[in-house]
Amino acid sequence: MHKKLLTFVLILGLVMSAGLAQAQKKYYFPERGANWKTQSPQRFKIDAQKLQAAVDFAKANEYSGARDLRIAIAKGFLREPFHKISGPTKKRGGPAGMILKNGYVVAQWGDTKRVDMTFSVTKSYLSTVAALAMDARLIRSVDDKVGDYVWDGKFDGTHNSKITWRHLLNQSSDWYGELWGGYDWADRPPRKGGIDDWKRRKLHEPGAHFKYNDVRVNLLAYSLLQVWRKPLPQVIKEKVMDPIGASSTWRWYGYKNSWINVDGSMMQSVSGGGHSGGGLFISTEDHARFGLLFLNDGRWNDKQIFSPKWIKMATTPSKANVNYGFMWWLNKKGPRHWEGVSEDIYYAAGFGGNFIIVDKAHDLVIVTRWLEPRKIGEMVKKVVSAF
Repeated sequence: MHKKLLTFVLILGLVMSAGLAQAQKKYYFPERGANWKTQSPQRFKIDAQKLQAAVDFAKANEYSGARDLRIAIAKGFLREPFHKISGPTKKRGGPAGMILKNGYVVAQWGDTKRVDMTFSVTKSYLSTVAALAMDARLIRSVDDKVGDYVWDGKFDGTHNSKITWRHLLNQSSDWYGELWGGYDWADRPPRKGGIDDWKRRKLHEPGAHFKYNDVRVNLLAYSLLQVWRKPLPQVIKEKVMDPIGASSTWRWYGYKNSWINVDGSMMQSVSGGGHSGGGLFISTEDHARFGLLFLNDGRWNDKQIFSPKWIKMATTPSKANVNYGFMWWLNKKGPRHWEGVSEDIYYAAGFGGNFIIVDKAHDLVIVTRWLEPRKIGEMVKKVVSAF
């Protein structure tokens, strides 16, 4: 009896191990510097004509803003009082993109190796630095108050002292103050009223109100720098970008005045986007690697980069906005819902039409650069219709 039970357990173990190995082999992961393997759409029973139509659509609907991004930024944020460009910028290229199925390239267009600004797609990388801090137990819980970790005055006061990491991650903190010369109230101000109204606005309870606000995102970056005690680009390079085989061409910048003394060394606090310059400068191919990492639940080949629990947390709608998680946009039924596309899709999005889309149901990653932003839902619908 005992021998039969032991045999059963051994067989079960082998079956489970084989199943795990098979699951890990489901996706192809390109090695660093290798030519990314391609497969024909037909290999995956994808309608090649429909897929090409989606690519043609992306190429034909280039972002209408200037290729000189200093001009595009200035025009895009013209309404903001005292707005200025404080970080580096770079003239952009033309439309580019990649579509991955099971990790293989089934379509691509434009210069996929060109390094460009990516604006608020940077926020999804910043969110991942928070995931790494959770795994390292540098942050015990996303519901801890940030002021327990960052006690230099930025989280003092009745309102700001209530703010948790969760509130910063889902942009519902309503933090008020100034950082690197930027004021919370001056970032994307309301359409109505003027400076006096914006300055004297009524504060919302943390967690109750969503507001897309780069000053507060930069505050998250600053707070994570205080926790890690080393530059965030170094953290993500060592723990994410190098393990997934990213190139050496990407850069992550802050502002000219966002340098602080950390344990006797001057370090730059990076920005969460290119709103005032800076942010992540990166290629389409490196974006695709990052998207593939998320598609595979935070695992690259046989190495778990961060806890898969984080993706569940990061893609759960916040109470303040059904379409937003931890700096990832969600395609739930709400103001930003893409009709005809699964609600399970989630994506990173940045000014000028920069996107990383993760579609687990189809084992799909879409990266598109410089697509007219209002066209993204239609473009993704065209891709999905090919399956």
